[in-house]
Amino acid sequence: MALQPVVKRSVSADVFEQIAADVLSGELAPGSTLPSERQLAEALGVSRPAVREALQRLAAAGLVAVRQGDATTVLDYRRGAGLEVLPRLLIREGMLEPAVARSILEVRMHNGPKVAELAAAQMGKATESAAARDAAGRGNRAPGEPSAAGLGGETITEREQVRADLERSVAALTADTDPIALQRHALEFWDHVVDAADSIVFRLMFNMLRAAYEPALAALAPVMSAEVGNAAGYRELADAIVAGRPKKAADKARALLEPATTALIEALGGR
Repeated sequence: MALQPVVKRSVSADVFEQIAADVLSGELAPGSTLPSERQLAEALGVSRPAVREALQRLAAAGLVAVRQGDATTVLDYRRGAGLEVLPRLLIREGMLEPAVARSILEVRMHNGPKVAELAAAQMGKATESAAARDAAGRGNRAPGEPSAAGLGGETITEREQVRADLERSVAALTADTDPIALQRHALEFWDHVVDAADSIVFRLMFNMLRAAYEPALAALAPVMSAEVGNAAGYRELADAIVAGRPKKAADKARALLEPATTALIEALGGR
């Protein structure tokens, strides 16, 4: 018997999930109104505070508008919600939504090379900054005294950390053979690339896209196997980033991502 961990959730979380599912599926259409707190509590068999808390969460997610003393109105999530709803849109009733999956893949193909380019640019700046500091301090050092880089200056330390993180991910991709584990190693690789790019917008986007992607790892394994099994491609991309070569990094990222992305989009019905 395969036992699964028991997920403990609050009553308000269950109310939130039920209403959110109806909004995202279209069962609750934009502009329609929800029953009152009292009516919802009675229908769901929960307390009014639990309903109130769930409605506040729904409002924060951009799914409903709650007005004191007035009805709660369902919003068009396409206009008001954020990336946090992507995981719920991608998998519905245990099934992958092709249109949503295709959109995620298109964003992945567009953003991946740009993130790699930004990461390489940041590494290039780090190298130039360290070189400038070293040149400025050269005249003040006694013969044989180590440079700032040799003393472990902040920028060089950051650059070496990026190198170490990427090399560790590439090593994991080289050593593993499990298709799902390889996808997780690839996600960790890109997590380090996003860190190196130093962009809060790309970081938040990556967080949400990863949350949407991870539940589909098993389903995507057959198509993703060639990409995540291409350890040499990840190595070349890592080398370009650490060397501070933005254009080369973007080209290597595109070459790595394009085959699987194109195959998946075609499998999902194309455009």
